[in-house]
Amino acid sequence: MSTLARARCTIGAHRSAMDAALAVAVLLCMVAGSFVDPHGPEGVSWGLRTPDALSLALMTLGAAALAFRRRWPMAVLVVTGGVSAVESVTGDPRAPVVMSAVIALFTVAASTDRPTTWRVGLLTMTVLTGAAMLAGPLPWYAQENLAVFAWTGIGATAGDAVRSRRAFVQAIRDRAEKAERTREEEAGRRVAEERLRIARDLHDVVAHHIALVNVQAGVASHVMDKRPDQAKEALAHVREASRSALDELRATVGLLRQSGDPEAPTEPAPGLARLDELVGTFHHAGLRVEVARTDQDTELPAAVDLAAYRIIQEALTNVQKHAGRQAKAEVSVVRVGPNIEVTVLDDGTGDGEAPDAPAEGGGHGLLGMRERVTAVRGTLTTGPRYGGGFRVHAILPVRNRTDAATDATKDPV
Repeated sequence: MSTLARARCTIGAHRSAMDAALAVAVLLCMVAGSFVDPHGPEGVSWGLRTPDALSLALMTLGAAALAFRRRWPMAVLVVTGGVSAVESVTGDPRAPVVMSAVIALFTVAASTDRPTTWRVGLLTMTVLTGAAMLAGPLPWYAQENLAVFAWTGIGATAGDAVRSRRAFVQAIRDRAEKAERTREEEAGRRVAEERLRIARDLHDVVAHHIALVNVQAGVASHVMDKRPDQAKEALAHVREASRSALDELRATVGLLRQSGDPEAPTEPAPGLARLDELVGTFHHAGLRVEVARTDQDTELPAAVDLAAYRIIQEALTNVQKHAGRQAKAEVSVVRVGPNIEVTVLDDGTGDGEAPDAPAEGGGHGLLGMRERVTAVRGTLTTGPRYGGGFRVHAILPVRNRTDAATDATKDPV
């Protein structure tokens, strides 16, 4: 037997024992109450009357039925209601058998819905009170008859209150569990987004600098014997590109450190302010690049600035790798209304692989650019140019939604 099954058996046995104890307690209370004479010469008194055998049998039957109130609540209510109605008609002197019906009605109300409680409660109150008033040995206005009405109503109301309380507590527990699941899902989503962002940064850094290292190393190898000065210059560019790659890798990987690790580098993320430096690295690698800009007075959000820089970096890297040795690239950064447009063109012959071809160990350049543009709510268009070459065109919003909302609040129209 599994642990869950054993736990259920233990809980069921515990509840059965509690119900049996309740049945015994109710029986004792009913027997004790049957000796009370509410109409004695000195008011309520004890020991002045003795219940008959039928009343004792009805009390025993009603109390015994309560031992099964959790398993069959409606059937127990029918049994206890029946013995209470019989006792109300035949009992003289009267015995408080209706106490068992009140407990059974409470159980039904606590374990069903509110409409069922209203229907069953009104029916029980009507039947028991009507039987006591119309067919009982006492006058219809006797306090015992009114007590039947009051106590059955209290039983139904108390059971409904307990059920409502349970539903309220369960709703709070479900809401807390849902909130916990939502927090976990949100944390997982943010972790996945951060991993994807770091993967994009690593790809951009490695693809750009390693491509430059590869080109300069090839130049150095080609001219080493005949032109050693040019070979030294190429090796110097290799050293500079590798150092830049290491610095950017260190800055990116520093985001993954634990709280007790040494502090990550505080160098700001690259942006369009470093575009000339970026283009210079390609010039040293032998790629002809022309730059046209009309955005010098535009202040970009950090995410948009980084995205524009990385898009140009990746596009020029693709030109260096795939467009051929005689290719020329054109970079334009233009402010157009609320957006900034970044365009990278080349006139290469495509001697190498296509930029979006899944080369060995790569193939994620265009995908990374598209993800960056989507992250800042921009649009990206890529594809071959008519007559040869390739075109990358990105439209990026100058302001994010938070900035726009702030400006609208400051200057309402």
